[in-house]
Amino acid sequence: MRAALSPMLVHLAARRATGALLRGSGTLYLRDGDVVHAESPVSPGLDVLLTLGGRLPAEGWREAVERAGARRQVARFLVDNGRLTRGELEVYHLGALYDAAFFALAPGSGPARFRSGLSHWLGPVRPVPAEDLQREVLRRRRLLEDLWPHPEVDAAPVVRSRQAVLPAPTRRQRALLELADGTRTPADIARRLGRPAFHVLIDVRRLAAAGHVQTPAPGPASSSRPPAFPDSPDSPDSPDSADSPTSGAAPPPSPVSAARLPEVSADPDIALLLRIRDALEARL
Repeated sequence: MRAALSPMLVHLAARRATGALLRGSGTLYLRDGDVVHAESPVSPGLDVLLTLGGRLPAEGWREAVERAGARRQVARFLVDNGRLTRGELEVYHLGALYDAAFFALAPGSGPARFRSGLSHWLGPVRPVPAEDLQREVLRRRRLLEDLWPHPEVDAAPVVRSRQAVLPAPTRRQRALLELADGTRTPADIARRLGRPAFHVLIDVRRLAAAGHVQTPAPGPASSSRPPAFPDSPDSPDSPDSADSPTSGAAPPPSPVSAARLPEVSADPDIALLLRIRDALEARL
């Protein structure tokens, strides 16, 4: 990786730090230098992906949080009680982690702070090396740029085009277009559909390239990034900035909050999960 997205993350990984890296567009949770969870207000949480995606009933999620959240063993509860297999949980969690990290590591997301010792209230599922995470974020940025080099569509309300003759959208794209009422952003649509926000961005850019979605005119401060990712230097995100030694626990669990799940494997096969993810994305 030629350039680090977050010098502070690289520094924390080298120190094998444990805690939370708080940035303007999201938070990364680290354990022994690896990223064990990520969350962003732009990205649907694991609870949304599981419940709206149809894999887990909402009452099943609530039961797990109520019975095991205080002990930070929600993931173990889901697996031990047959709600999910261990492999399913790991794949879903990896998808949620990469999705949120894509936005949390957006450039120009404001000052970064590190809170040492802070852990997510559900704990890790599968750790991801910081270098692998940053490499994947860069790959996703390149993919979006190759699909449609107009990042204005990523954060603006999605507006359908009413041209008479257009290529037929796929079934997944039709579901997205049904929610494109001119007020919902891609992040809003992702939450309504229970899909990762990055996957929705892919469809929005493909639809814009095909003419199904209008591309808003760039504003006076436009750049190669969407409005959610302002083009300002990440100067606060350096190893020496706001590295607070404050320790503590994350807020108490909520049934609708993004999932933070207990560790279920000490020897993750990240390469296998990445291959599974890539195969699924190739079918979108």
